[in-house]
Parts: sequence; structure tokens; C-alpha cells
Amino acid sequence: MNWSKWVRQTHRWLSMAFTVAVIVNIVAIAEKKYTASVGLLAVIPLAFQFFTGLYLFVLPYVTKWRSGQRTN
Repeated sequence: MNWSKWVRQTHRWLSMAFTVAVIVNIVAIAEKKYTASVGLLAVIPLAFQFFTGLYLFVLPYVTKWRSGQRTN
């Protein structure tokens, strides 16, 4: 598996982890057991997802630039 596919797969798994963490946060708030550590549970995958998302966003522009197909 090449680098781009690995990053894309990681981004997908991080989105699933973020979704689960948000659900855990909602349940903790509903049960009035919310703590700062429960809040950070959602922030950690979101931070990693930010960087993989940036990479995936910039990837088409970089490949176009590397191939020499610049637009004026």
C-alpha cells in the first residue's frame, strides 16, 4: 500500500474514532458524568484527522505541480 492510500485509510479510521468519541461525550453529558478527560477523548482523533485531511486536501495540487501541468 502506498503512502497516499495509507493516509486515506488512516483518515477514515480516525473519522470513525472521532464519531465514537462524540457519542461517548454525548452520553457522558446526558448522564452528568462529563469530565475534561472525556472531552479530550474527541479532540485527540480530531487533531490527527486535521493533519491527514490537510495532506489529502493538498495532494492533488502537489501532484499536478510535480507533473508540470501548471495553469497560468
